[in-house]
Amino acid sequence: MKNSLSRRQFMNSSLTAATGLAVSGILPAPALATGFPPENNLLVVGPVEGYSPMIGTLVSMLRYNRETIINTIKNLTVAQLDFLFDGHANTIGALVMHLGATDKFYQINTFEGRQEMNAAEKKEWGAAMELNEAGRKEIKGHDAQYYIDKITAVREETLAKLKTKDDAWLLALDPVWSKQQPVNTYWKWFHVCEHESNHRGQITWLKSRLPGAKPAKD
Repeated sequence: MKNSLSRRQFMNSSLTAATGLAVSGILPAPALATGFPPENNLLVVGPVEGYSPMIGTLVSMLRYNRETIINTIKNLTVAQLDFLFDGHANTIGALVMHLGATDKFYQINTFEGRQEMNAAEKKEWGAAMELNEAGRKEIKGHDAQYYIDKITAVREETLAKLKTKDDAWLLALDPVWSKQQPVNTYWKWFHVCEHESNHRGQITWLKSRLPGAKPAKD
């Protein structure tokens, strides 16, 4: 019963927020929902101007996920970003860098066909990609804007490259990854989306365990 109530409360709050956006003019009225939504409209999943239809839909999801990450960490202090819950955990800062590293890997894999980062990329992203002990030792001492700038630079490059591709490229099977079962490019970038959502959950959990944090409501 409690779980059902929590889900209803979540849905009601989400619908209220969406209704408020529509009333304020941020979301188009259903009768006017033609063409492309504005670039800063995060609550419309679908084609985006400048991209093929399926890639644009993917981009709309990438943008939403990334904005939620930025909003989750932007007001954290260096100490909070470096907080280590225990010896098996990763810091919030390291998790954010991991998102950038994952973006970089799928960028070089899908656009260049490479299976590994080069030496320069490993130097910049290796600890973030592996996390664990390397991440705990090396990723620390930076403010929120540092992490936001790092992941934004990688994402902007990804978005620029996606503009040069079409839906046939997105749907194409990867011959290297498909040796055991079919894997296409769309799945790879869908995985980037779900990966980001997964780590946002971890980041939110870690925020609720920061020294002085208020007890979670859910």
